[in-house]
Amino acid sequence: MATRTQSRQSNRATSNRSSSPRPASSQSRSRDSRSAFSWGDGAGPVIAAALGGVAIGLAANYGRKALMQGMEAAVGDWDEILSAEHDVGLAVFDKMLATDESQTFKRKMLLMKLTHALDKHAHQEEMVVYPALREANEAVDADHLEGEHGYIKTFIYDLNEMGPDASNWLEKVREFRALVSKHAHMEEEQVFPRFKQALSEEQNARITSLVNRDGFWMA
Repeated sequence: MATRTQSRQSNRATSNRSSSPRPASSQSRSRDSRSAFSWGDGAGPVIAAALGGVAIGLAANYGRKALMQGMEAAVGDWDEILSAEHDVGLAVFDKMLATDESQTFKRKMLLMKLTHALDKHAHQEEMVVYPALREANEAVDADHLEGEHGYIKTFIYDLNEMGPDASNWLEKVREFRALVSKHAHMEEEQVFPRFKQALSEEQNARITSLVNRDGFWMA
C-alpha cells in the first residue's frame, strides 16, 4: 500500500511530464502541417485591400465603357452611331498622315488607337448589322462589306510588321485610308439608308439597342 508521501511524489512526476515542452520534432511537424498556401494572421487586411482594388478597377472600367458608349448612343440610331465611328476612324488616319519618320512613338500610339476603333466598329457590324442585312435579303452587300473587313485587318497586320519608321509607311496608310473611306461611303450612302427605310420602328430600335450593347463590351 503506497504511503501519502509516495503518492504525492507520483502526482508531481505525472504533472511534470504533462507540462514538459513537446520535442522539437513534434513542433516541426505541427508547423509543416500548415499548407504552403496558408495565409498568415495578418493576411486578412491585405486580401481585403487586394479585393477592394480589383473591385475599384472593374468599376472604373465599366464606368469608362458606359461613358464612351453613352456618348455614342446620344448620337442617334444605329446607322448614325456607325457613321460617327467612321468619322472618328478617318480623323485618326489624318493624324497618322501628318507624322514623319522621326515620330515613331506617335505613329505606334495612333495605330493602336485606330486598331481598337476599327475592331470595335467591325464587331458591331459583323455581329448585328450584317446578319440583319442577310435576313432582309441583302446578303450580297453584307458579304461584300464583311469581306472588306478582312482586307482592313490585312492592312493593320502589314503596318505592324513594317514598323513605324518604314520609308513607305505613309504610302501604306494612304492606301488603307482610301479603302476605309470607300467602305464607309458605300455603307452610309447606299446600303444603310436602303435597309433602314425598310425597317419598322421596333426593328430599328432593336438594331440600335444591339449595336449599343456590343459597342459597350468592345469599348
